[in-house]
Amino acid sequence: MIKPDQELNDIIRRFTRDAVEGCRLIETGKDENDFRLVVIVYLSSGEKLVVKLADNDFTDSGRIAVWQRTVREYRRLGYYLPEIYTDLDGSFPKADCRGRSCIIYAEEYSKYSPAEDRFSGEEKQSVSDWDYMRDAWIMTARIASQHFDYCDFPSAYCMFETFCPSDKTDEVMESALEWKKAADRLPAQFAEKTARLWEMWLDNRRKLEKIYHLLPRSVFQGDLNDSNILLDEKGRFAGVCDMNLCGREVVLKYVLGENNGAEPERIFRVLDTFSEYYDFSEEEKEAAILIYRCITPFWWAPGKELSEAQDDAEKASALLDCAERILTEDIGLRGHMIKRTEGKA
Repeated sequence: MIKPDQELNDIIRRFTRDAVEGCRLIETGKDENDFRLVVIVYLSSGEKLVVKLADNDFTDSGRIAVWQRTVREYRRLGYYLPEIYTDLDGSFPKADCRGRSCIIYAEEYSKYSPAEDRFSGEEKQSVSDWDYMRDAWIMTARIASQHFDYCDFPSAYCMFETFCPSDKTDEVMESALEWKKAADRLPAQFAEKTARLWEMWLDNRRKLEKIYHLLPRSVFQGDLNDSNILLDEKGRFAGVCDMNLCGREVVLKYVLGENNGAEPERIFRVLDTFSEYYDFSEEEKEAAILIYRCITPFWWAPGKELSEAQDDAEKASALLDCAERILTEDIGLRGHMIKRTEGKA
């Protein structure tokens, strides 16, 4: 814990009248165009407050207001998310910090710990992530059922649109292009097959684009992982945190995107659980295999693996065969998108 300098102290004072005992700083930005600073503030009352500063092209007062509302919608359904606060004047102000012009907001210090911090190594081995992930997916299905439409910007899981102005293309296409770069560097013996797989993927994407705009959407927290999933003292699911990826999203893309790379059995389990609380439309059932084939074969891991297999013909062939199976097999997603339990809240 350190004493805040005058610049930080002036910023903190915008959000609290309590005396500041000290603070802890955590930088979370990705590069020089994405400055993010988290300030854990220790107050004389014994309470803690989280003040967040950002200078990037995906954080502004309008987005923060949407995140704030989304937190309240999740909480209304009985889930815990740390509240987002304006400053004492009721706004999300801007201020200079470290030579950057930053938008600022505050958050309640979380009552619960993230799953990644909840268990020691031995404890983690005895706890299946499905113990709490099932409840996380029930929460997500209930949010999806609300079909919130108060947000006009995408979540970071967007497929056919970019998340922020600095994005050159959507992430699915970006990862697919990385796969193609790796494929184009393979020995000539693979050229015909890689060209055929690439054209199959493009054809699948074109089919999906024709119906993607018809698929139901809602507004989601945007990133379910062990650093954002909150568990209570008994290891039970309590809620989620971290709203900076929050936005509107195609429901089915969110479900399959969050489970990208998982074995089909895991995807089936998620869809079965989701279907207890959410009615998949016919359009979603039709689109499911197209979305699966769009996001799964060329996501980041397959591209990296193919790049590492340049001098291993056997491994490269196996990776290409795997991509072909994904692009051609119908794994039966539709059968796991049927309402199984009526009357769920």
